[in-house]
Amino acid sequence: MQRTRLNALADQILLQFRQWVFNPWRRLGIIIISLLFGNFFATAISATAGQAAKLDVTISAILVIFVEVISWLYYRYAPSRKVPKVPSAGPARLPANSTAANPISVDLGPVRARSTLAECLNAFKLGMVYGLFVEAFKLGS
Repeated sequence: MQRTRLNALADQILLQFRQWVFNPWRRLGIIIISLLFGNFFATAISATAGQAAKLDVTISAILVIFVEVISWLYYRYAPSRKVPKVPSAGPARLPANSTAANPISVDLGPVRARSTLAECLNAFKLGMVYGLFVEAFKLGS
């Protein structure tokens, strides 16, 4: 892409948002808001779909596909680990807990978190499913 002022502005705004979300408390706040918005969305969708009672099967199929796609995207890849560089100087020593398939056991360090967008989508999905269960219990009682 060309380096236009609009592209530079969009890149700068995205960078500032990523730096703002880097704070763990803000990230947790955004995820909780997504969870609550999913709950609200479930209440709204059940109220509007229940009024007409013509598209119940279609809307439920769309919601199931939506939930499955988000689950597939979220759980498709395991969070990656940072692999530290192992110094190659000197003879290789095998640790006591090594196996034949993995002769050298290396501590891979902390797990990197998933992206904020993936976490928010998963929280939205969880809130929506929870809200639909609550609506079902309200209708059943």
